[in-house]
Amino acid sequence: MDTTDSTHPNHDADEKRIRALVARTQEAQLDPEALPALHASDLVLINFAGRRLFGRETFASAMAEALSSPLKDVRTTLEVDDIRFATPDVAIVSLTKTIHDERSGTGDASALPLAGAMTYVMTRQGDDWRISLAQTTPIR
Repeated sequence: MDTTDSTHPNHDADEKRIRALVARTQEAQLDPEALPALHASDLVLINFAGRRLFGRETFASAMAEALSSPLKDVRTTLEVDDIRFATPDVAIVSLTKTIHDERSGTGDASALPLAGAMTYVMTRQGDDWRISLAQTTPIR
């Protein structure tokens, strides 16, 4: 269900750009250079475990660390549920995150939630959009 603000002057074009950005985040989820570049430099990110990161560089460092651990075998997919424009340059995007845990030998994987409610706050930067805030709440 999308309940976007149809009075926004570039509604359709911006919605397409936002959806394309979400798709690019999925494609880049194992690339510690490409994924952070899709985020604003002053990003605030709260991950699935509740760890809060401030700034794109901190995110890139944490991502590189995670990719050198068994977390490299955890993939996610995102489904856009709703896009709302707070202003023409700020969008609040509600998503459902699905977790695909392909790690072996890590104990009871069923104890992990397999889905999360994710929120992005995206900001227009030039002609494109960047993720300024990303927050995921596990769904049990």
